[in-house]
Amino acid sequence: MKRKVNHFTDEFRFQVVHEYLNTGISQKQLQEKYSIGGNNCINNWMRKFGTSEVTVEQINLQQAMSKDEEKTPRERKLEAKVKELERALEQERLRTLALDTMINIAERDLKISIRKKSGTKQ
Repeated sequence: MKRKVNHFTDEFRFQVVHEYLNTGISQKQLQEKYSIGGNNCINNWMRKFGTSEVTVEQINLQQAMSKDEEKTPRERKLEAKVKELERALEQERLRTLALDTMINIAERDLKISIRKKSGTKQ
């Protein structure tokens, strides 16, 4: 007996994958809802579109990030301090890069040694 092969468009496949990842519907329920045959179809489509199944860790992380209103004032203050320190660190990295570039240009153009050599006596 021949089987009927369903040919679905990529748009439809992407819609099913999107629905699977963003709702709580199981693959089995989606297969019944859209009359999709085969046990691995949705997994294969997810692999094709470069998506993966949402893990429990990702769900927990997303839930923790959405609970900003539950943070204490101390936690908010600490997060602000961390952001401020990260900005300051990035500024210092840029400053160091600018100074190194300036020294390299001066050494190249003026042909003088500006940096201290590691093995010199004082």
